[in-house]
Amino acid sequence: MRWCPSSALHLLRFVRLRSCTRRAKITPPLWIRKIWAYMKLLVNSLYFNFLTDSDVVFDSVFEPLFFTVDYVTRWFGSVFVSLVVILTSSILVIAYLVLLPLVLNTYSPPWIAWHICYGHWNLVMIVFHYYKATKTSPGYPPTEKNDSPFVSVCKKCIIPKPARTHHCGICNRCILKMDHHCPWLNNCVGHLNHRYFFSFCVSLALGCIYCSISGRNLFLEAYSAIERFKHLDAEKQGVPVTGMGILIGLLPPGQTNYQTPAPPYTFKDKMIHKSIIYMWVLTSTVGVALGALTMWHAVLISRGETSIERHINSKETKRMARRGRVYRNPFDYGRLNNWKLFLGVEKRSHWVTRVLLPSAHAPLGDGLTWEAFPLKKDLIPV
Repeated sequence: MRWCPSSALHLLRFVRLRSCTRRAKITPPLWIRKIWAYMKLLVNSLYFNFLTDSDVVFDSVFEPLFFTVDYVTRWFGSVFVSLVVILTSSILVIAYLVLLPLVLNTYSPPWIAWHICYGHWNLVMIVFHYYKATKTSPGYPPTEKNDSPFVSVCKKCIIPKPARTHHCGICNRCILKMDHHCPWLNNCVGHLNHRYFFSFCVSLALGCIYCSISGRNLFLEAYSAIERFKHLDAEKQGVPVTGMGILIGLLPPGQTNYQTPAPPYTFKDKMIHKSIIYMWVLTSTVGVALGALTMWHAVLISRGETSIERHINSKETKRMARRGRVYRNPFDYGRLNNWKLFLGVEKRSHWVTRVLLPSAHAPLGDGLTWEAFPLKKDLIPV
């Protein structure tokens, strides 16, 4: 066989042409291909089998929106936690630098002792339960094969789901006795940290109400002082001022007009007054909103159900009512027993050591098995 230079040249050109053609072919990035494959799967799921109904179609169509919301919530979790820390720290700075000197100079010794003891107890309860609620795992079902009873199989995790277990799209895991995903904790609220979450809500609501009530007079005085000196500054600059200041009591006692010299209003005084106003508005707002949320969770605990189970039980109650039957919550052990199980109270002293004081005790039960329809008697004698 003879070697032909022209044939070798043609072969080299052909190889170069093929390589250039391959390089010219544009391949989308991996994340675009994954999204495209995911969208194809959603479209195919619409006509996968004859069991498809409106709920399946709705979930499939809005799945990209649900995924986006879950992703944004997961990303903003650390931002919400930082916001809680910053706002709480700002209230503490005002309390120690502004309010504590006023308390020490104006209140009687019994009132000073009360404010110091209650304030620091409330602070310890808030910090302890918030830290435990954010850092404690909510509880996950085992992924390995075991003998634990289960009621269904998670269609996303493809693992057995015990009773009261639900899948969290934000954490992308199944949670034991899941209540909800809290962005302010950047964590799910489940079997192992539900008590920490509720105790934090109670402590923070009590702290905000305490600051709002005890700081009400200081807020009114600070607001009046700012308005009074704002009118005085306007008068000095030649701006016409109405007589509303006298009507609403913004003038100091004995002063009948704005021409009377007033004591100097320093920058420090202005910052102190604005800090008091900021503290009162923030604590009052949070106290009302968080107080309502805490009361709602207290009602759920008394009924022996979580936020998710409340929705499920409501639907089941209506469905059974249409059939002329009465639906019973299988995990309602009676109000007192529900609270004992939730708080982990096993004897009388635990109402103090485990409820009124910080306690890291584990909840009763493993979260995998639950006794259904028990007799409403004292399961835990106290």
